[in-house]
Amino acid sequence: MSKSKNSKEKPAKNLQQLLFGRLPLEHETVMFLVVNVLDFLLTYRLMAFGSASGHRVVESNPVARYFLDHWGPVKGMLMFKLGIVIFVCIISQIVAMRRLETARWLLRISTLIVTFVLFYSVILFFRH
Repeated sequence: MSKSKNSKEKPAKNLQQLLFGRLPLEHETVMFLVVNVLDFLLTYRLMAFGSASGHRVVESNPVARYFLDHWGPVKGMLMFKLGIVIFVCIISQIVAMRRLETARWLLRISTLIVTFVLFYSVILFFRH
């Protein structure tokens, strides 16, 4: 296996370094955040205004629907998606303290999953 340009990254050794030092996997974390922001914006657009043809779109995820029903469409969706983002980012940074490459793949796979959700939302936007 060849060494990538990111192979010089060093995992945080303790909580203080993790909180106040430079984060490992910054690029992967930023990519995860970007696709989640895009997902939030498109989901909001779909739920608030419907698809391109005017059809209303509803949330099919029961956990997300719980948040939407209890805190409203914007605040509920923001709390749900922000909770997931915070959870994945914290877990990946904790894993990075011991296994940097495992944490890298955790973030990459999480980004890929959200990207698929984002593409599905785009299809919903244009299809209905």
